[in-house]
Amino acid sequence: MAEYGEWNRKGATLSDVTAQKEYGISRDFILKGINSGRLEYREGAVWGNPYLRILRSQLEKYIAAELGSPYLGGKKRQTELRAIKREMADLRKRLDELQARRVELEGQMKEQGTNQGTPPEPPTFGNSSKQIARSGGKRNVP
Repeated sequence: MAEYGEWNRKGATLSDVTAQKEYGISRDFILKGINSGRLEYREGAVWGNPYLRILRSQLEKYIAAELGSPYLGGKKRQTELRAIKREMADLRKRLDELQARRVELEGQMKEQGTNQGTPPEPPTFGNSSKQIARSGGKRNVP
């Protein structure tokens, strides 16, 4: 039933627990699909805790057939919206951190500018315009 390499593709599989959270289905619903032969699964364990890996594409087809396409579409939109809100919150937090750091650096620059006066002029190489003016417009060429 599964395409070649589908089990290894990133995002193509999900655990039964993740499926319950993302699609709002029960473990019994998943087991019913497995027993009917419409869902393929693989068993896994993390730190001794067993779980089932299911193919996302098969699960979505099964949910659409059993609960209807509107249900599946609504749950997918809800999951995407949740992910967008989480990312926005993370970006807001990062923006606040950056703004605080900017204010801190600007404060340090103001303190440094008032305490040390003007910065020194950068060094010039060769004959500068001041040296040429002092020599009467003649350049020292070896």
